[in-house]
Amino acid sequence: MSLAPDPSDNPALRQALRELDVILANAGVGVVFVKARKLVRCNQRYAEIYGFASPEAAVGRSSVELYESEDEARSLGRRAYPVLAAGETFRSEQLMLRQNGARFWTQLTGRLIDPADPSVGSIWIVEDIHERKLADAALADLHAEQQLIFDHAMVGIVFLRGRRVTRCNRAFEQLFGYGPGELDGQLSRVWYLSEADWKAAGDLCYEPLSRGDSFHAEMLLGRKDGTPVWCEVRSKAIDRSDLSRGSIWITQDITARKQAEQDLVRSKAQLEALVAQRTEQLSQTVAALELKVAEQQAAEARAERLALFDALTGLPNRHLLADRASQALDIARRSDEPLAVLFLDLDHFKNVNDSLGHRVGDSLLTQLAARLRGAVREQDTVARMGGDEFVLVLPLTDVAGAAHLATKLMALASAPFHVDQQELTVTPSMGIAMFPTDGGDFETLCKCADAAMFRAKKDGRNAYRFFTSEMQAQSARALQLENGLRRALERGQLSLHYQPQFALDAHGGDTPYGGDGKARIVGAEALLRWHHPELGWVSPAEFIPIAEASGLILPIGEWVLREALSQLRRWDRAGLPQLAMAVNLSAVQFRHDDLPALVGRLLDELGVQAHRLELELTEGAAMDNPAAAIAVMNALHARGVQLSIDDFGTGHSSLSYLKRFRVGKLKIDQSFVRDLTEDAEDRAIVDAVIRMAGALGLQTLAEGVETEGQLAFLRRQGCQAVQGYLFSRPLPAEAFAEFVLDRIAPLSAFALT
Repeated sequence: MSLAPDPSDNPALRQALRELDVILANAGVGVVFVKARKLVRCNQRYAEIYGFASPEAAVGRSSVELYESEDEARSLGRRAYPVLAAGETFRSEQLMLRQNGARFWTQLTGRLIDPADPSVGSIWIVEDIHERKLADAALADLHAEQQLIFDHAMVGIVFLRGRRVTRCNRAFEQLFGYGPGELDGQLSRVWYLSEADWKAAGDLCYEPLSRGDSFHAEMLLGRKDGTPVWCEVRSKAIDRSDLSRGSIWITQDITARKQAEQDLVRSKAQLEALVAQRTEQLSQTVAALELKVAEQQAAEARAERLALFDALTGLPNRHLLADRASQALDIARRSDEPLAVLFLDLDHFKNVNDSLGHRVGDSLLTQLAARLRGAVREQDTVARMGGDEFVLVLPLTDVAGAAHLATKLMALASAPFHVDQQELTVTPSMGIAMFPTDGGDFETLCKCADAAMFRAKKDGRNAYRFFTSEMQAQSARALQLENGLRRALERGQLSLHYQPQFALDAHGGDTPYGGDGKARIVGAEALLRWHHPELGWVSPAEFIPIAEASGLILPIGEWVLREALSQLRRWDRAGLPQLAMAVNLSAVQFRHDDLPALVGRLLDELGVQAHRLELELTEGAAMDNPAAAIAVMNALHARGVQLSIDDFGTGHSSLSYLKRFRVGKLKIDQSFVRDLTEDAEDRAIVDAVIRMAGALGLQTLAEGVETEGQLAFLRRQGCQAVQGYLFSRPLPAEAFAEFVLDRIAPLSAFALT
């Protein structure tokens, strides 16, 4: 049945009807003509929407059967009729039925064909909006869930725009002591303790937020009543390309973290009881609670792991190591089996952190830990004690097995590491102690392994050493010396001896007793001595390294400088010629920032001319950090102090740095002087040093001269000064003064100044 008039007599009408049919057939919405609640005509899309086989199959069907019930159809009719009768378009969303019985949502748009005669029927446009309705419902559920999380979150959440509060949850208000809505529109300044803190926070977070990164910090903020509160804050920009859209901040009070954990446990029990009673009504609260329980359990697991494992490498820490070692020793003791404890330390690892940063150093340590884990057996324990120090406990391992593993670890640790496209190479030093030979408990074995490791370092590093009884005795003595050295100054056990220094020239003053029978003394080297009440005289070679390692070298070094300069003034008053005073500096003293100021202060205080003081430093101290060494030397040189390189030739100097060092003299080490008359290689080395010094404009002084033959060679090669037993041993101050007065000769043009 068709609503259209017979078009046979009207070509234009026929054309219009054909166009209408094309439009209806290709329309993206369903179109239907309804008369007396019967479907008169519909397009293909309408048939598809309701599941009819074709438009023709829908014709003649009652529109009522497309509703869930006749009541629903009548209800729509009652709502639509007044609108349609007024000649207006009726629109509504309606839940309807497909032919297969499936319910779906439609958008209905209807209008009467002739408002003056409703009996002619109506035309309806139908859109299938079922998927959109489902999406809208899902979105509404999501918004509801988000709001529930926002309202019930255990952390404070605030949205800021222009640093003003646009929205915050109750937890945030309570954190800072504000009532509901009291913070709305407020500047974030209100929870900072000062204007400066507020501005600093803005400066800190701007860059990461503008990059789209998260900002994370711990800040000291203030509650409404002014009470300080430490908070962990995390923030992110809503749109990094447009920071004016604001940011979201999550804030957590960390001042009472332990109390919060206890409160959480109590809250968990209370909430679980409440959830049991109101499961249906509070399903979202249950989900939030379960999330919090999982977080708490994860936090407890993390806390337990942090208590037993190293956070950086994942290896057992010293607490877990002690427990495992105790168990392994119990088994070894009962079974009469061997066990090894191995200490491993990286050589000069501090240089990696200082030059490349701690992040690179941490990555290297992580890679090393993985290599160590992969090299040992399942029953072995690899632990990190801190820094670059690792300890291995090796059950069922004898001396041969420990040596084999140490050799293997040497190769593994020395292989290149790759960090940030850089190839890094480090070397290990290792010490090994054996159960039960070196100790019966873990603490003793650790001390022995540690001592063996330091022996490996002392022997040149990049090696391993086993603990011996000799090392045990050395370790005990070192402890005794360190304890005694701490009180040596105040107990007056330290003293200075002075070794004369002599000039060599062409006037006969080149022998211990020159042409006039007297030596030409131009200076003295102050040498530290220690007389222990029980141990007697202790060698400087033994106690100086202990003083350096314990930090005692700084006060002792200052005392040496003060005493040497004071003695110089006393000699002046006693009528001695104006001698130069040479004082040795340790590497620790030389690296101390206060050295130039200390020297200047003592010179001023004691009234000694700066050029009469000569500070001696070793090649190693100068080359450890050449740039810093140059800065210190320049500061001392600017004050007029003389500088020299002690024991030259035993270290590793770079000529490119040596020519920049503010030194005036090279001291040739006695190890080259000792065999001058017998060893051609030593003669060649000494000759080369003297020639090189001359080319650089430096003077030379040879140490340890003991024979006339040595002296004659040095004079021929052009060495300017000497000291040694051929002339005099180091002497106490009074004996030195007598020695000088007895042998004094006119000073030549050469001077240590």
